[in-house]
Amino acid sequence: MDEPASSDTMAKLFAHAATTRNIHVRVAVSYLPEQSAPQAGRWFWSYHVRIENDGDRPVQLLARHWRIRDSRGVEQEVRGEGVVGETPLIPAGASFDYVSGCPLDSPSGSMRGHYRMVADDGSMFDVEIPAFDLRSPV
Repeated sequence: MDEPASSDTMAKLFAHAATTRNIHVRVAVSYLPEQSAPQAGRWFWSYHVRIENDGDRPVQLLARHWRIRDSRGVEQEVRGEGVVGETPLIPAGASFDYVSGCPLDSPSGSMRGHYRMVADDGSMFDVEIPAFDLRSPV
């Protein structure tokens, strides 16, 4: 976990951003040609997520809910506990980063979703993950 960086720097590094209740979620996405095989109908992207807690109380990420749509309009839902095997506690003024990946059976698509968070008083709330496109160069 790191201290949040300036918003100008973050906007340059992370093209997609959403804010819910002083929690900023920023996403940068990259197509990975070395893990893709278009001739076999497989395309792969990585995405780097940064979650910044600009509130005055700690929050914990409990679960994720993604809606992933390919270019044919097929949508899949992914729900699960935490992210990348963790349910991070994010102190006030701190951030949490992780990188994950998404395969598709088509050369483009999109992702959107939310995280389920719990505040230190036990109240639960959802934090928006900004929608972002998955585009291959082909």
